[in-house]
Amino acid sequence: MGKKPVVGPRMTAEIEGDFAVFMTGMRVNNFFKVKRWLPTFWSMGGVLKAMWADQETTGALHAHAYWGNRGAVMIVYFRSIEHLERFANNRELAHSKALQDYFRRMKDNPAVGIWHESYVVHDGEYEAVYNHMPEATGLAAAGECVPVSRRGNSASARRATGAQVAARAVAAPGHDLDPVTPVVDEIFPAAPADRSAA
Repeated sequence: MGKKPVVGPRMTAEIEGDFAVFMTGMRVNNFFKVKRWLPTFWSMGGVLKAMWADQETTGALHAHAYWGNRGAVMIVYFRSIEHLERFANNRELAHSKALQDYFRRMKDNPAVGIWHESYVVHDGEYEAVYNHMPEATGLAAAGECVPVSRRGNSASARRATGAQVAARAVAAPGHDLDPVTPVVDEIFPAAPADRSAA
């Protein structure tokens, strides 16, 4: 996660191939129940440490954390959705026990809310711009920070350039990562489907 310098007042991002964006956060719903929400806050540090311990294996490219009045938001870029899911559910990595404890704490804990979102971004199907940023941020830090002229001055031009890149891309080869059973299934077993409405 080293800082990448930005050259020029107006830059954009490039990254080769598909990638995944993972967003997660916590919201403190009851500030007075510190013992109920503080462990959730601290567990984020252990997950980040495990994520960066072996980036080749985890596929983590870059992360940003933001703090607000009621909690934290973290945005992480992964090489693929398979890397993200394999990292999240790898019981051999240091963060696994912390993650399981985290899910158990959250099961009946309205003092703190948690959320996450995952997105798969296909090759070329993105656009970004950075004006007078002293260091690469977001996707530019996960991939490469390049002059905006390389992809287009306007957002629509950058999207069109991305569409051309996507159209030229050959069919993606199969991923070599085997699926894993999600850790969360052990704590929150899937409910049987309700077929009464059928």
